[in-house]
Amino acid sequence: MHWPQKQNIIAILFVILFSCTGSQKQNLSSVLAPNAKLVKLSKGTDFQFTEGPVWSNAGYLLFSDIPNSHIIEYLPDGTFSIFRKNTNGANGLMFDISGRLVACEGNAGRVTAMDSSGEIHVLASEYKGKRFNSPNDLVIDSTGGIYFTDPLFGRGGKLSQNKEAVYYLHADGRIRRIIDNLAKPNGIILAPDGKKLFIVDTYNKFVWAYLIDRVGFPMDAYIFAELKLPNDAQNNRSGADGITIDVAGNLYITSSLGVQVFNSNGDLLGIIGVPEKPANCTIGGPDNKTLYITARKNLYAIQLQVEGVVFPL
Repeated sequence: MHWPQKQNIIAILFVILFSCTGSQKQNLSSVLAPNAKLVKLSKGTDFQFTEGPVWSNAGYLLFSDIPNSHIIEYLPDGTFSIFRKNTNGANGLMFDISGRLVACEGNAGRVTAMDSSGEIHVLASEYKGKRFNSPNDLVIDSTGGIYFTDPLFGRGGKLSQNKEAVYYLHADGRIRRIIDNLAKPNGIILAPDGKKLFIVDTYNKFVWAYLIDRVGFPMDAYIFAELKLPNDAQNNRSGADGITIDVAGNLYITSSLGVQVFNSNGDLLGIIGVPEKPANCTIGGPDNKTLYITARKNLYAIQLQVEGVVFPL
């Protein structure tokens, strides 16, 4: 990918490699492109808190700027522009089967879809007569069903629901609570074959996997991987946030230490160091091999040698 000339002054950071216990040496060479370097794409002056990146097959990236209630468009030529205003604190984003932009609007406690005309359609706003806490992240399956997390962030720490939970919105509009035993469910993604659901818990060090028995029914939960913790972590809080996946089943998880990368067996390959704490990531770009990372006030990217999974599956 050709990076804009005006970005030549940006910082390039090294990739931190960790080795796991046992005799197997772990590294990132299986996922990063040769000589890959982290590149800062933004100037750090226009955004307040970047989140929820998603690549469009039309050739651009979208991401949320939560405090400004904007969705931002980024073009590979280096251009940034406002794609949508007044997003109600939109966070996680993904395109659905029909090409609508689905958003978790945390401040409004709802999940919406914006069509090509810019009209906003409310897909889900309550469960059992009460608004959601603050929908955070989502993934869409091959039927058009939406898995989304609903932790509590902001709102004075007051829950709307009685749990911080995970929901499944069927394509026909029915909604079910499917997981309610995580402290603060956050990032969520499906395996490339759609038969496994991965969730990270901001207040825990584990990456959870759930086998999908049938559409919308995750079963047989187990610990898929264990995140590395910062030395000053309290109560095993990893700061895990967003998550994405490539076609080989490697997971990319944003955390307090950077983007932690695990292979399809749950082994830690290494951590991509980022100068600001990353909040989320996605794979896209013209070749579908660019890892875009939203981190506080900026957008970063690094080249991969593995393609990302295109959702909906």
